[in-house]
Amino acid sequence: MTISLARSRYRQAEAVGHPRIDDPHEVISVTLRELHRSLDVMVAARAKDRLPPEEHSSRALTAIYILQSSLDMERGADIAELLMQLYEFARQQVLASIRKDESALLVEARDSIADILEAWRGIGPQVKGQGK
Repeated sequence: MTISLARSRYRQAEAVGHPRIDDPHEVISVTLRELHRSLDVMVAARAKDRLPPEEHSSRALTAIYILQSSLDMERGADIAELLMQLYEFARQQVLASIRKDESALLVEARDSIADILEAWRGIGPQVKGQGK
């Protein structure tokens, strides 16, 4: 899947009330932030012995789908494969949480996404500098 298709999917999922985003780096950044936020809400709900809000479970799964499908497995090689595995881990934990599986590792999934988000923010200036 290309970044343009990922951008399209993001717009479909979050079209209401959000500005249009055309920068591919920013599309992924927003998607990672939304995934992290949804996982954070799910972790907080679990800490209170509540089911995760369906809205955030859906948002998390949508974000993971966007992130997985936007990876360029040919050009990204080892990094893309590692990211695919981390996103898949997060997806499995969200699904386990939806199934009320007490062994779901939501905190670990959230923390992994936080690490990816921090790294993504770190490369932002480099990526934007290449476009000029």
